[in-house]
Amino acid sequence: MERGRLLAVWLLCWSCGVCVVTAIQRADLLPYGPLSGDFILAEGDDETSRVLSLPKPLYFYDSQFTQLYVATNGIISAQDLPMEKQYVDDGLPTDFPVVAPFLADIDTSGGRGQIYYRVTETPSVLNRVAQEVHRGFPDARFAPTHAVVATWENVAAYEEPARAAGASNKVNTFQAVIGYDETDSYALFLYPEGGLNFFGTRPKESYNVEIELPARVGFSRGEVTYLIFTRTEGPHYSVTTDEQSVKHLYQVGNTGTPGMWLFHTGNRYSFDNIVPAAVGGLLATPSPRGRGFSLDATTPEYAEFEEYPDNTLYPDGQDEEEEEEDDDYPLTSEDPVFQPAPGGGAAEHPDSLPATPSPAPPAPVGEGLPSMTSEPGLRPQQAERQYAPAHPPEGGAPEQQQQQQPQLPLEVVDLYPPPRRPGPAALSPDSHVVAVDEEDVDLDTRVIQYTTENKETCARFQQQCSQNALCSDYATGFCCHCQPGFYGNGRHCLPDGAPQRVSGKVSGTVMVGTTPVELGNIDLHAYIVVGDGRAYTAISEVPEPVGWALMPVAPIGELFGWLFALELPNSQAGFKITGAQFSRHAEVVFYPGNQRLSIVQTGRGLDDHNHLTVDTALSGSVPFLPPGAEVAMDPFKETYQYYPSVATSTSVREFTVRSAEHGSESFSFQLKQNITYRDCRHDSRSAGPETLQVNVERAFVMYVKEERILRYAITNKISPLGVEPQLVNPCYSGSHDCDTTAQCVPLEGQAFRCQCATGYRGDGRNCYDVDECAEGLAPCGAHAQCVNLPGSHRCQCQSGYELGFDGRTCVDVDECSSSPCHVNARCLNGLGSFQCQCQYGFAGDGFSCSQQAGQTSRPKSQCEQHRDSVQSGANQGVGAFVPQCDTDGRYRPLQCHSSTGHCWCVDSRGQERPGTRAPPGSAPRDCDRPEQPERPKSQCEQHRDSVQTTSPEGYPILGAYVPQCDPSGEYTSQQCHGSSGHCWCVDSRGQERAGTRTAPGAPAVDCDRPEQPERPQTQCEQHRDSVQTTSPEGYPILGAYVPQCDPSGEYTSQQCHGSSGHCWCVDSRGQERAGTRTPPGAPAVDCDRPEQPERPKTQCEQHRDSVQTTSPEGYPILGAYVPQCDPSGEYTSQQCHGSSGHCWCVDNRGQMRAGTRTAPGAPAVNCDRPVEPERPQTQCEQHRDSVQTTSPEGYPILGAYVPQCDPSGEYSSQQCHSSSGHCWCVDSRGQERAGTRTPPGAPAVDCDRPVEPERPQTQCEQHRDSVQTTSPEGYPILGAYVPQCDPSGEYTSQQCHGSSGHCWCVDSRGQERAGTRRPPGAPAVDCDRPVPAPPTQQPESVCERWRSSLMEHYGGKPEPQQYLPQCEPDGQFSPVQCYGETTYCWCVDQDGREVPGTRSHDIVKPACLPSVAPPTVRPLPRPDVTPPLRSDVSLLYAQGQKIAALPLNGTKLNTAQARTLLTLHGSIVVGIAFDCQENRVYWTDLSARTISRASLAPGAEPETLISTNLVSPEGLAVDVKRRLMFWVDSNPDVIESSNLDGSGRRTLFDTELVNPRAIIVVSSTGTLYWTDWNREAPKIESSTVDGQNRRVIVSDGIGLPNALTYDHSMGQVCWADAGTKRLECVSPDGSGRRLIHAALNYPFSMVYYRSHFYYSDWRRDGVIVVSKESSQFTDEYLPEQRSHLYGIAIAASRCL
Repeated sequence: MERGRLLAVWLLCWSCGVCVVTAIQRADLLPYGPLSGDFILAEGDDETSRVLSLPKPLYFYDSQFTQLYVATNGIISAQDLPMEKQYVDDGLPTDFPVVAPFLADIDTSGGRGQIYYRVTETPSVLNRVAQEVHRGFPDARFAPTHAVVATWENVAAYEEPARAAGASNKVNTFQAVIGYDETDSYALFLYPEGGLNFFGTRPKESYNVEIELPARVGFSRGEVTYLIFTRTEGPHYSVTTDEQSVKHLYQVGNTGTPGMWLFHTGNRYSFDNIVPAAVGGLLATPSPRGRGFSLDATTPEYAEFEEYPDNTLYPDGQDEEEEEEDDDYPLTSEDPVFQPAPGGGAAEHPDSLPATPSPAPPAPVGEGLPSMTSEPGLRPQQAERQYAPAHPPEGGAPEQQQQQQPQLPLEVVDLYPPPRRPGPAALSPDSHVVAVDEEDVDLDTRVIQYTTENKETCARFQQQCSQNALCSDYATGFCCHCQPGFYGNGRHCLPDGAPQRVSGKVSGTVMVGTTPVELGNIDLHAYIVVGDGRAYTAISEVPEPVGWALMPVAPIGELFGWLFALELPNSQAGFKITGAQFSRHAEVVFYPGNQRLSIVQTGRGLDDHNHLTVDTALSGSVPFLPPGAEVAMDPFKETYQYYPSVATSTSVREFTVRSAEHGSESFSFQLKQNITYRDCRHDSRSAGPETLQVNVERAFVMYVKEERILRYAITNKISPLGVEPQLVNPCYSGSHDCDTTAQCVPLEGQAFRCQCATGYRGDGRNCYDVDECAEGLAPCGAHAQCVNLPGSHRCQCQSGYELGFDGRTCVDVDECSSSPCHVNARCLNGLGSFQCQCQYGFAGDGFSCSQQAGQTSRPKSQCEQHRDSVQSGANQGVGAFVPQCDTDGRYRPLQCHSSTGHCWCVDSRGQERPGTRAPPGSAPRDCDRPEQPERPKSQCEQHRDSVQTTSPEGYPILGAYVPQCDPSGEYTSQQCHGSSGHCWCVDSRGQERAGTRTAPGAPAVDCDRPEQPERPQTQCEQHRDSVQTTSPEGYPILGAYVPQCDPSGEYTSQQCHGSSGHCWCVDSRGQERAGTRTPPGAPAVDCDRPEQPERPKTQCEQHRDSVQTTSPEGYPILGAYVPQCDPSGEYTSQQCHGSSGHCWCVDNRGQMRAGTRTAPGAPAVNCDRPVEPERPQTQCEQHRDSVQTTSPEGYPILGAYVPQCDPSGEYSSQQCHSSSGHCWCVDSRGQERAGTRTPPGAPAVDCDRPVEPERPQTQCEQHRDSVQTTSPEGYPILGAYVPQCDPSGEYTSQQCHGSSGHCWCVDSRGQERAGTRRPPGAPAVDCDRPVPAPPTQQPESVCERWRSSLMEHYGGKPEPQQYLPQCEPDGQFSPVQCYGETTYCWCVDQDGREVPGTRSHDIVKPACLPSVAPPTVRPLPRPDVTPPLRSDVSLLYAQGQKIAALPLNGTKLNTAQARTLLTLHGSIVVGIAFDCQENRVYWTDLSARTISRASLAPGAEPETLISTNLVSPEGLAVDVKRRLMFWVDSNPDVIESSNLDGSGRRTLFDTELVNPRAIIVVSSTGTLYWTDWNREAPKIESSTVDGQNRRVIVSDGIGLPNALTYDHSMGQVCWADAGTKRLECVSPDGSGRRLIHAALNYPFSMVYYRSHFYYSDWRRDGVIVVSKESSQFTDEYLPEQRSHLYGIAIAASRCL
């Protein structure tokens, strides 16, 4: 019976109106996953997220919270969670605040599901939340500012380990969304169909009892404080009560859509408990067996509801029946009786109802939402996107229009659901833009205004296309399309494959912490290698505080990466869509500080060199980063969505900041951006992509403090969303070897072809620019000059011509259109020029005409001249306007255009009166009616408006002073600064009246009191006021000198500096009177005493005063020498330096008399004694005086060595340095005698004793003397460290630095012993007993050791181009390394290994960051050998700073077993050879200029064999039989040899060599072979190993013979040529020459083994194998580290 009653009720409801709505699908969930910027919760059974800081507070119940936590067990909490056993098995309420969409014991261990969460401000998400809230709570005025989205995807229930074998495969997917604004919060629970497959979980301590607790769904406030010290249970709300109600979560809902639940969860002012939404009808979901209904599909709580129409879907009340035809959802009940308006009447909510009485159907929530989840099998159908206009359309409510004022210039949102057909736009409540029809709005792109009001054709507008584009007409207009070989949007086209440069300016104000930093139009340059997607950006002259802080803002440079990204199939880079004119608006929000930075980048077009011009404006704030900090950014992916005229993206990035102060810290920022541009909608066939993905594989950022340059370097690829091909063609991976000015064309599989970019020629691997102008390929027309550009050209018109429609042909400029001639002359236009001829009755040159005598006719009026100039033909054109004149020659008040029919009124000058134009067919205006005179703007109003309109939005810039005007437009008498609070009186011109400025809070001056007649300002007052008005606010700059004026405006006779306290007398012109300046506290001079008549200043007085007036304040610079003058103004005979105390005699010109200088305290010379006749100065005296006169003031430079001369002028036999205290003996030429130097305090050597025969200098003495002789005068450079040697020439055990005072112990080689350095004043270490290093003392790092070694090798002063490792303060390698002061730079990892692909040769250095955090333990102090895996034969190859081994399996490369043998930081290993007898590898080092060797035994260390007199050692060969080695040095052009230990060195050849490169030795025959890379006459030569029988073997048909090897089986010499690209062999006598291969890439070094040639290739950066028998490539090896490979050798376990 009960069931029958239920059935009757159900049928009654159905007859009245049942709304059947399907449950939501997974695609209807809000976007989630990494692509949406989500964080991912760690896998586990009981995990809690890190704190999710909210940008603004959230009100839950009536309490405010600023942070949230997301937990594994299906809940979100406002405080950190307790252990799960304290709550997971209990029901609601909980002890802590909880939002529980599905509280159960969930476990994601072992990859069983993912949990995503984020806080977002994305407009599409906020609009979706707002729409659901307005549907569920129609009275709510809710505009969410933020939303928290948490998603549990495919999560499983916890299973006990004992039951693991029977673990369930049931998983759940659900989502919770909390939207909130300043006062309210709402929660949305989403359960998609099929998303709930388990409905409860077993307690962990069930003791094998089969019990399952249903999931809890609801809310709990948690415990609240009661009576201060007491806590009590807070309110709570449950949605489910048992397992059956949990099962119904996705079948029913309270929003009108099954599976969607909405609740009001908090309010700022008053909130008792959770309020559910109340929207509905009888809801049903399809039965699994068919389209039936379940009677269990509702609950009594939601069985009765009211359905409210959604005005966002049918704003104009379209016929609902018509809508039903296209609706996918069956609708019933069109009777409004069962659907009353809220509150009982429609009048209460007129804005929420459509025009018809029929209600709108419930919306299928989220239809059309792009799937952004990681669900692999879901591909919802994409609905048509809608676009939000920059301004609301006409017809919207005024309140809505006002509230819709901009957030960003253009917001793009997705609609939920999309409309079925185009319709007019509407605004949802609280101004959430949800729909706009594309045809009804003109998108304001801030770049180009576009309208289709008039059809445009190629005939009229072809000039808008690029000169490298074709113009095509379509039904509604024209479009431009780039020609083949070019890419772009048709209006701007660039050559395919060519690199691109960008230039522009960066401006704006950025707050760094609390400090504003102004960026005043600083330069930005970018360079993009289009072929592999690398984009380098450099911003120069960036002030230091903002330079560090802007390092994380890589989005500045990411724009260029997107524009010119490397394209994968079915994708296109941004430039093909935007061209060179666009506007990018991006907002970066940093967390956790919530700083916001706005980035506006505007593409201005292409300049004369085809370079893109982009200006960047920054405003907002960024977090402070400590100086010296480093920023690391992980690779990331960015999803771009494309709409007509706009592309958008939103993402969240994480970055790491490493600094000495804070160590390593992680931060994040959210990026939202719109890129607006002009697209062409007339070509319906060229629909662009909807979604593309940019994959940023590398992102380096760096700020160079010394250069004040901010650098970004990123590598970009663009592809369809989710495309991750396994085998990538080299064209798409960027690993091809095409030239940077070439395009990589993919072929089948891994094959590709290099094709030079348009405008370039070559084989694709070497391309050069084609000069289209010189070769006559430029189609420039007549009167045009061709200008060649890289990859292109430009047609430049001659004077008097301009480019026509096609952009190539030059057409005549009609100069007459600008009326250049006299009013009484006519203009005659000609080709490239024009003529002016005076009219009849006038004479002149046409530019100046005067009436001839006797002519009495009335001169033509302006109107008649205007009319006649048009009718004469000079300006006559079809449809030209001809003015109408009356009988007196005046303009008729009403003018009409005979062609267009428009009429308008004009004034007496023929100028159109605004607002009088009437179109054809309308009644013309009465032009005789007096025009209402419009009062012109006053000066005050113009001033005020110029300030108010300086902002793009039309309101004043914050902090700017805005003048106040009265109703008549005049300045109000009192003006006040709104920001500073200062007020002052102004005159009628707005000029401040002196003495009326008052500070904030001070009584204001009565500005209406009649002003005393002003006398003109005096010079003093003008001087004073010019200082006072230098500040924008009108008060003096602190520290500036302000002159004092008396009441009459004259300078007061005594002036004082308010900051320094100095006072002085001035004359009537304010000029200081000499000798009157007194310092602070000194008695002042009586400035009113009459001044004695001045005699002209003498030379001495001028000299003295010039020193005194060098300071801006008028007092002498401290430490400067001031000459002394007697009362008559002549130099006193004795002069003394006030600072140093030296004194000397001078002549009447003030010149020092030789030999009269005395040191402080020494008896003074009698300067009045007559001067003895001087003998010529000796060498010693000249040397001494050259030192003494090096100072402009005439005294020696402090610390400089001054030689001592005897009375006869010869060098004293003993010389001493007054600063360091060292003494030594010299010969008659002043040269130091070896072994005679003694330190301070040591007994001096008897320098008069005859010189003993000299022993050879020791290493210490050579080291010491190399420092002593670096100065041209023979004394050490100040501050340089001079080693101390004992009498036998060995290093003293303790060394001290004379300048810094540091001391340390050294070994016999002079190397510092670790842990022995002591600062000045510290107890010295006993260097004669062994000192173990303290346990905490780290050994010298690899970087530091190699730096010291190279510094010593360079003699302490490396050349600007020489390499010196750059080390961090902690001893690690700096991430960027350069050759000296050059820009040849690259990035390295923590071991100093080069990061592949980062080398830079131009002004844009690579932006490098360390790949990992600095290790806690430094690397070993010296490199050692890691032997290769056991293999009979291996290839050894050199690659920059390492030597590696590549085992051979027969003749095949065993690439899997390749490994590094030896890492040599700071080296460039070029030549390499192997000694099979002793298992040693030998190599030449181009950077260190050494030859070294190492045994291939574990832990073996390198041994330097030769380190002197090497400049550019390259090829190296080892004669195993004779135990000799041979090498070439390509700078001095020599070939040398030595024993294998470096002894017995000798030069074999030093003539007839230009650039020797490779060398080999054939031990069996005792023959040497080498190549000479002479470009003029390359050759291959040979000789015996002792340098005899030298002869040329090959000199014809070779270009750049790089590589050389010997084929023992044929007895032939073989070479690989980088010029001819050929591999050839020849017999030693020059016969039997044969070709092995004719198309190599770029060989460098080569070896021969078992009928195969193995060579290192600079194009492929790998090892290539060529078969001698088949002449084919058979194998290759490309190391992971992509950089050049140099020498290559065969290493075998036994000699071959």
